[in-house]
Amino acid sequence: MQATVYRSTGSWYILKNSEGDFVNARLKGKLKIAGRTSTNPIAVGDVVEIDEEAVEGNLVISKIYDRKNYINRVSPHNKNLHHIVAANLDQSLLFATLKNPKTSFGFIDRFLITSEAYRVPAIIVFNKADLYKEKEQEKFELAKKNYEAIGYKIMLMSIEKNIGTAEVKELLKNKITLLSGHSGVGKSTFINYVFPDLSLKTLAVSDWSGKGMHTTTFAEMFDLPFGGSIIDTPGIREMGLVDVPKHELAQYYPEMRAVMNDCKFNNCQHFNEPGCAVKIAINEGIISEERYLSYLAIKDTIEEKSY
Repeated sequence: MQATVYRSTGSWYILKNSEGDFVNARLKGKLKIAGRTSTNPIAVGDVVEIDEEAVEGNLVISKIYDRKNYINRVSPHNKNLHHIVAANLDQSLLFATLKNPKTSFGFIDRFLITSEAYRVPAIIVFNKADLYKEKEQEKFELAKKNYEAIGYKIMLMSIEKNIGTAEVKELLKNKITLLSGHSGVGKSTFINYVFPDLSLKTLAVSDWSGKGMHTTTFAEMFDLPFGGSIIDTPGIREMGLVDVPKHELAQYYPEMRAVMNDCKFNNCQHFNEPGCAVKIAINEGIISEERYLSYLAIKDTIEEKSY
């Protein structure tokens, strides 16, 4: 029988089977190590096959069906492995805040690169708008201008003041949506707004560090009462890129991808090569300087590997 993974605790999985019932299952032994390159062979959102063990009568996951897409990151415990955050997504919502805590644009761009690489449409939700003063509002307007110009949807929201909440909620309808971002950016508060009876635990941002504290331990899927599902994830401190070579990075910047075929050299890295269409587009104001500087900074952090 087919089932969808709703929660993973490491050794046991909560699944929703094709009849709409929730069941517990564990992973069949041989699937645990087969071609293992990730810390979790099965992720929330995976579609799997479940069988009943003849001896003990327990349910086991015997097969993982091909994924439509997924979001992953470098494992925080082993940089040689990746961690699959969630699979089979219609879209991802990245919650960002410009204050309490502050989300860097480098983090946002890394998330967008991963979304581009694995074909997951991404939306950025700038939350806690009630805290924004003039400086934060100017940063938001610049971000909105730069990201919307290259095709990303940008939302401004304050759950405290009920600004933009209904509009963000509407985006979820009839879609499987990943909610991601740093701890403390308001994911759990938003989920409590969508599900008033759920009462997910929330924690205040740490005063001494300005960083959020983890409230979600495992990724978990929730069915929406108005159609669709959301996947809540533990707060991410760093968004390490997986399997993105330096020479391919520009392909995951839509604005660079749109002009790079006009570069003089096929292997142009858009740094100081003559006839670079990307540099020309920057000088003409077609590509934002902020995004280009982000590209150079992220490129410098990618370790060379033999791909």
